[in-house]
Amino acid sequence: MYRTLNTHYLDKFGSKVYKLSIDLGFSCPNRDGTISTGGCIFCSSRGGGEFAERGESILSQLERAKFRVESKSKSGKYIAYLQAFSNTYAPISTLREVYYEAISPDYIVGLTIATRPDCLSDEVVDLISEINLIKPVSVELGLQTVHEETATLINRGYPLTTYLDAVRRLKDKGIEVVTHIILGLPGESEDMMIETTRQVVDAGTDGVKFHLLHVIKGTRLADMYTRGEFECLSMQDYASILKKCIEILPPHVVVHRITGDGAKRDLIAPLWSADKKKVLNYLNHYLSD
Repeated sequence: MYRTLNTHYLDKFGSKVYKLSIDLGFSCPNRDGTISTGGCIFCSSRGGGEFAERGESILSQLERAKFRVESKSKSGKYIAYLQAFSNTYAPISTLREVYYEAISPDYIVGLTIATRPDCLSDEVVDLISEINLIKPVSVELGLQTVHEETATLINRGYPLTTYLDAVRRLKDKGIEVVTHIILGLPGESEDMMIETTRQVVDAGTDGVKFHLLHVIKGTRLADMYTRGEFECLSMQDYASILKKCIEILPPHVVVHRITGDGAKRDLIAPLWSADKKKVLNYLNHYLSD
Protein backbone atom coordinates (compact mmCIF):
# COMPACT_ATOMS: atom_id res chain seq x y z
CA MET A 1 0.00 0.00 0.00
CA TYR A 2 0.98 3.61 -0.45
CA ARG A 3 1.48 6.28 2.18
CA THR A 4 -1.79 8.18 2.54
CA LEU A 5 -2.29 11.79 3.51
CA ASN A 6 -4.19 10.75 6.64
CA THR A 7 -1.22 8.65 7.79
CA HIS A 8 1.13 11.53 7.01
CA TYR A 9 -0.93 13.98 9.06
CA LEU A 10 -1.28 11.53 11.96
CA ASP A 11 2.50 11.24 12.10
CA LYS A 12 3.07 14.97 11.65
CA PHE A 13 0.30 16.51 13.77
CA GLY A 14 -0.79 13.62 15.99
CA SER A 15 -4.37 13.59 14.69
CA LYS A 16 -6.57 13.88 11.65
CA VAL A 17 -6.38 17.34 10.08
CA TYR A 18 -8.74 19.04 7.64
CA LYS A 19 -7.79 21.59 5.01
CA LEU A 20 -9.64 24.90 4.81
CA SER A 21 -9.56 26.05 1.18
CA ILE A 22 -9.52 29.80 0.60
CA ASP A 23 -9.08 32.14 -2.35
CA LEU A 24 -6.72 35.11 -1.99
CA GLY A 25 -8.00 36.72 -5.16
CA PHE A 26 -4.63 36.49 -6.91
CA SER A 27 -4.19 35.94 -10.64
CA CYS A 28 -1.66 33.97 -12.66
CA PRO A 29 1.10 35.00 -15.11
CA ASN A 30 -0.47 32.58 -17.57
CA ARG A 31 -3.67 34.63 -17.52
CA ASP A 32 -2.74 38.28 -17.05
CA GLY A 33 -0.56 38.56 -20.17
CA THR A 34 2.83 38.11 -18.52
CA ILE A 35 3.14 34.70 -20.17
CA SER A 36 -0.25 34.24 -21.79
CA THR A 37 -3.83 35.41 -21.52
CA GLY A 38 -5.45 32.04 -21.94
CA GLY A 39 -4.16 30.05 -19.00
CA CYS A 40 -3.74 26.28 -19.11
CA ILE A 41 -6.34 24.76 -21.43
CA PHE A 42 -7.98 22.72 -18.66
CA CYS A 43 -8.15 25.48 -16.06
CA SER A 44 -11.56 26.85 -15.09
CA SER A 45 -12.47 30.45 -14.34
CA ARG A 46 -11.95 29.67 -10.65
CA GLY A 47 -8.33 28.68 -11.21
CA GLY A 48 -8.69 25.26 -9.62
CA GLY A 49 -10.41 26.69 -6.55
CA GLU A 50 -13.97 25.57 -7.33
CA PHE A 51 -14.57 24.51 -3.74
CA ALA A 52 -12.62 27.28 -2.02
CA GLU A 53 -14.19 30.08 -0.02
CA ARG A 54 -14.12 33.52 -1.63
CA GLY A 55 -14.37 37.18 -0.74
CA GLU A 56 -14.17 39.05 2.56
CA SER A 57 -11.10 38.73 4.73
CA ILE A 58 -8.84 35.71 5.00
CA LEU A 59 -9.95 35.12 8.57
CA SER A 60 -13.62 35.25 7.52
CA GLN A 61 -12.98 32.72 4.79
CA LEU A 62 -11.21 30.42 7.22
CA GLU A 63 -14.08 30.68 9.70
CA ARG A 64 -16.66 29.86 7.01
CA ALA A 65 -14.62 26.92 5.77
CA LYS A 66 -14.15 25.65 9.34
CA PHE A 67 -17.88 25.91 10.02
CA ARG A 68 -18.57 23.57 7.09
CA VAL A 69 -16.34 20.75 8.39
CA GLU A 70 -15.96 21.24 12.12
CA SER A 71 -18.67 18.65 12.91
CA LYS A 72 -16.30 16.04 11.42
CA SER A 73 -13.17 17.36 13.11
CA LYS A 74 -12.53 15.85 16.53
CA SER A 75 -9.08 17.37 16.89
CA GLY A 76 -9.99 20.94 15.95
CA LYS A 77 -6.79 21.16 13.89
CA TYR A 78 -6.81 22.64 10.39
CA ILE A 79 -4.48 23.63 7.58
CA ALA A 80 -5.00 26.89 5.71
CA TYR A 81 -5.01 25.92 2.04
CA LEU A 82 -4.30 28.73 -0.42
CA GLN A 83 -5.79 26.91 -3.38
CA ALA A 84 -7.03 29.07 -6.25
CA PHE A 85 -4.68 30.37 -8.97
CA SER A 86 -1.00 31.13 -8.14
CA ASN A 87 -0.58 31.97 -4.48
CA THR A 88 2.97 33.29 -4.69
CA TYR A 89 2.11 35.69 -7.51
CA ALA A 90 1.99 39.03 -5.71
CA PRO A 91 4.40 41.60 -4.25
CA ILE A 92 6.44 40.21 -1.39
CA SER A 93 4.86 42.69 1.03
CA THR A 94 1.40 41.37 0.13
CA LEU A 95 2.51 37.77 0.46
CA ARG A 96 4.02 38.42 3.88
CA GLU A 97 0.78 39.99 5.09
CA VAL A 98 -1.55 37.24 3.81
CA TYR A 99 0.65 34.33 4.89
CA TYR A 100 0.93 35.63 8.43
CA GLU A 101 -2.81 36.29 8.57
CA ALA A 102 -3.56 32.79 7.30
CA ILE A 103 -1.51 31.11 10.05
CA SER A 104 -2.64 33.46 12.85
CA PRO A 105 -5.61 31.46 14.25
CA ASP A 106 -4.71 28.94 16.97
CA TYR A 107 -6.66 26.22 15.16
CA ILE A 108 -4.41 26.55 12.08
CA VAL A 109 -1.50 24.12 12.44
CA GLY A 110 -0.02 24.48 8.97
CA LEU A 111 -0.11 26.26 5.63
CA THR A 112 -0.39 24.82 2.12
CA ILE A 113 0.42 27.10 -0.81
CA ALA A 114 -0.59 26.10 -4.34
CA THR A 115 1.40 27.85 -7.05
CA ARG A 116 3.42 27.62 -10.26
CA PRO A 117 7.15 26.78 -10.28
CA ASP A 118 7.84 29.97 -12.25
CA CYS A 119 6.35 32.11 -9.46
CA LEU A 120 8.98 31.23 -6.87
CA SER A 121 11.70 33.84 -6.71
CA ASP A 122 14.44 33.42 -4.12
CA GLU A 123 12.79 36.18 -2.10
CA VAL A 124 9.48 34.27 -2.04
CA VAL A 125 11.22 31.02 -1.10
CA ASP A 126 12.95 32.83 1.77
CA LEU A 127 9.59 34.13 3.00
CA ILE A 128 8.06 30.65 2.86
CA SER A 129 11.05 29.33 4.77
CA GLU A 130 10.46 32.02 7.41
CA ILE A 131 6.81 30.96 7.79
CA ASN A 132 7.88 27.31 7.89
CA LEU A 133 9.80 28.01 11.11
CA ILE A 134 6.53 29.09 12.75
CA LYS A 135 4.09 26.55 11.35
CA PRO A 136 4.78 23.79 8.78
CA VAL A 137 4.37 24.84 5.16
CA SER A 138 3.94 22.68 2.08
CA VAL A 139 4.11 24.05 -1.46
CA GLU A 140 2.02 22.46 -4.20
CA LEU A 141 3.46 22.78 -7.70
CA GLY A 142 1.25 22.40 -10.76
CA LEU A 143 3.49 20.39 -13.06
CA GLN A 144 0.94 18.01 -14.66
CA THR A 145 3.46 16.39 -17.04
CA VAL A 146 7.20 16.18 -17.67
CA HIS A 147 6.73 15.94 -21.44
CA GLU A 148 7.46 19.21 -23.23
CA GLU A 149 5.19 18.46 -26.19
CA THR A 150 2.23 18.01 -23.84
CA ALA A 151 3.23 21.08 -21.83
CA THR A 152 3.10 23.11 -25.03
CA LEU A 153 -0.28 21.64 -25.95
CA ILE A 154 -1.81 22.50 -22.58
CA ASN A 155 -0.21 25.97 -22.62
CA ARG A 156 1.61 25.43 -19.33
CA GLY A 157 4.00 28.25 -20.03
CA TYR A 158 7.27 27.04 -18.49
CA PRO A 159 9.81 24.25 -19.20
CA LEU A 160 10.51 21.23 -17.02
CA THR A 161 13.80 22.76 -15.89
CA THR A 162 11.86 25.50 -14.07
CA TYR A 163 10.02 22.87 -12.03
CA LEU A 164 13.24 20.99 -11.24
CA ASP A 165 14.92 24.19 -10.09
CA ALA A 166 11.93 25.16 -7.91
CA VAL A 167 11.90 21.77 -6.20
CA ARG A 168 15.63 21.97 -5.52
CA ARG A 169 15.42 25.46 -3.99
CA LEU A 170 12.41 24.59 -1.83
CA LYS A 171 14.00 21.37 -0.62
CA ASP A 172 17.24 23.20 0.18
CA LYS A 173 15.20 25.31 2.61
CA GLY A 174 13.54 22.27 4.17
CA ILE A 175 10.12 23.01 2.65
CA GLU A 176 7.76 20.14 1.83
CA VAL A 177 6.93 19.86 -1.89
CA VAL A 178 3.80 18.30 -3.39
CA THR A 179 3.52 17.84 -7.16
CA HIS A 180 0.32 17.78 -9.20
CA ILE A 181 0.14 15.21 -12.01
CA ILE A 182 -2.76 14.91 -14.47
CA LEU A 183 -3.46 11.47 -15.90
CA GLY A 184 -5.19 11.37 -19.27
CA LEU A 185 -3.83 14.49 -20.94
CA PRO A 186 -4.42 14.53 -24.73
CA GLY A 187 -1.84 12.52 -26.65
CA GLU A 188 -0.19 10.93 -23.63
CA SER A 189 0.34 7.19 -23.45
CA GLU A 190 0.37 5.11 -20.30
CA ASP A 191 4.16 4.97 -20.46
CA MET A 192 4.35 8.76 -20.63
CA MET A 193 2.21 9.15 -17.50
CA ILE A 194 4.33 6.63 -15.62
CA GLU A 195 7.47 8.46 -16.75
CA THR A 196 6.09 11.72 -15.35
CA THR A 197 5.63 10.03 -11.98
CA ARG A 198 9.12 8.56 -12.11
CA GLN A 199 10.73 11.92 -12.86
CA VAL A 200 8.94 13.84 -10.10
CA VAL A 201 10.12 11.20 -7.64
CA ASP A 202 13.67 11.59 -8.95
CA ALA A 203 13.32 15.38 -8.59
CA GLY A 204 12.72 14.93 -4.85
CA THR A 205 9.01 15.61 -4.40
CA ASP A 206 7.65 14.69 -0.96
CA GLY A 207 4.12 14.08 -2.18
CA VAL A 208 1.99 13.66 -5.29
CA LYS A 209 -1.54 14.68 -6.17
CA PHE A 210 -2.92 12.54 -8.98
CA HIS A 211 -5.73 14.12 -10.97
CA LEU A 212 -8.03 12.65 -13.56
CA LEU A 213 -8.28 14.97 -16.56
CA HIS A 214 -11.67 16.68 -16.36
CA VAL A 215 -13.30 18.58 -19.18
CA ILE A 216 -14.94 21.68 -17.72
CA LYS A 217 -17.32 24.08 -19.44
CA GLY A 218 -15.79 27.30 -20.71
CA THR A 219 -12.27 25.93 -21.14
CA ARG A 220 -10.26 25.49 -24.32
CA LEU A 221 -10.03 21.82 -23.45
CA ALA A 222 -13.82 21.69 -23.75
CA ASP A 223 -13.57 23.05 -27.30
CA MET A 224 -11.03 20.35 -28.17
CA TYR A 225 -13.26 17.67 -26.67
CA THR A 226 -16.30 18.91 -28.59
CA ARG A 227 -14.29 18.73 -31.82
CA GLY A 228 -13.42 15.11 -31.03
CA GLU A 229 -9.67 15.72 -30.72
CA PHE A 230 -9.24 13.36 -27.75
CA GLU A 231 -11.12 10.93 -25.52
CA CYS A 232 -11.21 10.82 -21.74
CA LEU A 233 -10.05 7.79 -19.80
CA SER A 234 -12.57 5.22 -18.63
CA MET A 235 -12.71 4.57 -14.90
CA GLN A 236 -11.07 1.18 -15.46
CA ASP A 237 -8.21 2.61 -17.53
CA TYR A 238 -7.66 5.43 -15.04
CA ALA A 239 -7.48 2.96 -12.15
CA SER A 240 -5.00 0.76 -14.02
CA ILE A 241 -2.67 3.65 -14.87
CA LEU A 242 -2.97 5.15 -11.39
CA LYS A 243 -1.99 1.85 -9.78
CA LYS A 244 1.12 1.55 -11.97
CA CYS A 245 2.13 5.12 -11.09
CA ILE A 246 1.66 4.56 -7.37
CA GLU A 247 3.64 1.32 -7.48
CA ILE A 248 6.82 3.20 -8.38
CA LEU A 249 6.55 5.65 -5.48
CA PRO A 250 9.05 5.17 -2.65
CA PRO A 251 7.45 4.45 0.75
CA HIS A 252 8.11 7.98 2.04
CA VAL A 253 6.30 9.78 -0.81
CA VAL A 254 2.79 10.74 0.28
CA VAL A 255 -0.19 10.31 -2.03
CA HIS A 256 -2.25 13.40 -1.29
CA ARG A 257 -4.98 12.58 -3.79
CA ILE A 258 -5.87 9.64 -6.02
CA THR A 259 -8.25 11.62 -8.20
CA GLY A 260 -9.92 15.01 -8.45
CA ASP A 261 -13.49 16.07 -9.01
CA GLY A 262 -14.74 19.07 -10.92
CA ALA A 263 -17.91 20.95 -10.02
CA LYS A 264 -20.80 18.81 -11.31
CA ARG A 265 -22.61 21.81 -12.80
CA ASP A 266 -19.64 22.49 -15.09
CA LEU A 267 -18.49 18.94 -15.83
CA ILE A 268 -18.63 17.84 -19.47
CA ALA A 269 -16.55 14.67 -19.28
CA PRO A 270 -15.89 12.04 -18.10
CA LEU A 271 -19.36 11.82 -16.59
CA TRP A 272 -18.49 8.74 -14.54
CA SER A 273 -16.31 10.96 -12.37
CA ALA A 274 -19.36 12.86 -11.07
CA ASP A 275 -20.20 10.09 -8.59
CA LYS A 276 -17.31 10.79 -6.22
CA LYS A 277 -18.23 8.18 -3.63
CA LYS A 278 -18.53 5.43 -6.23
CA VAL A 279 -15.25 6.43 -7.87
CA LEU A 280 -13.29 6.52 -4.61
CA ASN A 281 -14.71 3.18 -3.53
CA TYR A 282 -13.74 1.63 -6.85
CA LEU A 283 -10.23 3.12 -6.83
CA ASN A 284 -9.53 2.17 -3.23
CA HIS A 285 -10.68 -1.38 -3.88
CA TYR A 286 -8.64 -1.60 -7.08
CA LEU A 287 -5.50 -0.22 -5.45
CA SER A 288 -5.72 -2.57 -2.49
CA ASP A 289 -6.40 -5.68 -4.60
